[in-house]
Amino acid sequence: MAQQQAGDGGTTPVAVVTGANRGIGHEVVRQLADRGHRVVLGSRDLAKGEAAAARIDPGGGRVTPVRLDIADPASVDTLGTWVAERFGRADVLVNNAAILYDTWARAVTADLAEVRRALDTNLFGAWRVTQALLPLLERSPRARIVNVSSEGGSLASMSGGIPAYAVSKASLNALTRLLAGELRGRGVLVNAVCPGWVATDMGGAGGRPVAEGAAGVVWAATLPDDGPSGGFFRDGRPVPW
Repeated sequence: MAQQQAGDGGTTPVAVVTGANRGIGHEVVRQLADRGHRVVLGSRDLAKGEAAAARIDPGGGRVTPVRLDIADPASVDTLGTWVAERFGRADVLVNNAAILYDTWARAVTADLAEVRRALDTNLFGAWRVTQALLPLLERSPRARIVNVSSEGGSLASMSGGIPAYAVSKASLNALTRLLAGELRGRGVLVNAVCPGWVATDMGGAGGRPVAEGAAGVVWAATLPDDGPSGGFFRDGRPVPW
């Protein structure tokens, strides 16, 4: 099994971030790289991923782009094998990739094919990537899994609208709780994070700066060993489920 490139000494923590060629994911990559992680930047379009990685790390020593379509099981399996062979470890997984903020839709008339597509990415995609990398994460001395969620998936505040997005994010929150419970005692901390309304392509204009939203994700990705697990947070503070 190939180890990290010469100079890393096999001790540099490796983080994998999905959906990272733009927006929150891209900024999470930047912040984790600045904190000393070697970051795998996942992107459905490899050319866009390469351009995004070069914006952060022109020398290529800290950020490595990889083609990753989390809705494609074969692509996810390839990622798991590649990370193991290239780095021999994974310490942080940020499940950021998401689709379909369906502001035009209502549950009573929703196109269930759209709902199914959202679930396949926002829920099952994160689940696939987690399962693919879990053997490496469980060997890490400080493994962290962060599911980038949304208050739109909070049952406490849910009242109607964005049905595909809301149901998929609520399901992702449920997955967070299940994983945290099953991995408790193995040193793997699993949390969901709402970055808030952020000015991205999905969030639209008027939101908070991307760096602020990403900071809450990075907080969960770099928690100390006695940090929380199985929680739902924004800016490090609990959000009602």
